[in-house]
Amino acid sequence: MTVTTDTVISLSGAELAFGDRILWQGLDLELGRGEFVAVLGPNGSGKTSFLRVLLGQQRLTAGTLLIEGRPPRRGSPLLGYIPQHRAVAPQTPLRGRDLIRLGLDGHRWGLPIGNLRRQVDELVEAVGATAFADRPLALLSGGELQRLRVAQALATDPALLLCDEPLLSLDLHHQKVVAGLVNDRRRSHDTTVVFVTHEINPILEMADRVLYLAEGRFRFGTPAEVMTSASLSGLYGSPVEVLHVNGRLVGAPGSHDHGGEPSA
Repeated sequence: MTVTTDTVISLSGAELAFGDRILWQGLDLELGRGEFVAVLGPNGSGKTSFLRVLLGQQRLTAGTLLIEGRPPRRGSPLLGYIPQHRAVAPQTPLRGRDLIRLGLDGHRWGLPIGNLRRQVDELVEAVGATAFADRPLALLSGGELQRLRVAQALATDPALLLCDEPLLSLDLHHQKVVAGLVNDRRRSHDTTVVFVTHEINPILEMADRVLYLAEGRFRFGTPAEVMTSASLSGLYGSPVEVLHVNGRLVGAPGSHDHGGEPSA
């Protein structure tokens, strides 16, 4: 596979297996600079494992992976990572801006250096967190925490932003806010986005392509190519009906869960 200067992720013949269980195999794809790719599939299909491979935390069983022409490695500043929303313990002493600062100097020992405060202030402003950045994390809402996690992920000015179901457990308003922040970053900095989600509808208009993992197989293409009854029926090996209702993708009753509500 030829890697160009505009190729951020290059996978060739990629396989991931745990013992006899193959999550996916024969995966060939290239993701370009500024591309937004949604990763879908049922629980256990290998979505989070796909991110772990990109993060350098999990090795491929077979095949090759290059990120900007180099093998992946843990802690690479080329990568930003936004996790799922999770609650913070009540006794946590960190403030919002402290969480962001960990993205800048969490790997260093000693006192803060350089223009760290200015960098944190810029990140706080970029995600609209000025009003709550000095509050303890335990007092923040799920949506406020996710804004801060977006800022933390952007601290190293990454070329690739990896999102592991960052909308999970958020209400519709905050889903739109967090997804919008990610997409704004993609557009303003030409950042490549890999966005794992159970529900494609909040990011349907943002996604350039979809990687759908299921039953040890995959489909990769535009949403219009992948999110169809024929495509998903072939992937699952049994009938799946995908309906378009008021601009949303919805799975028909009795179909496989391929996106929530149940929706594609």
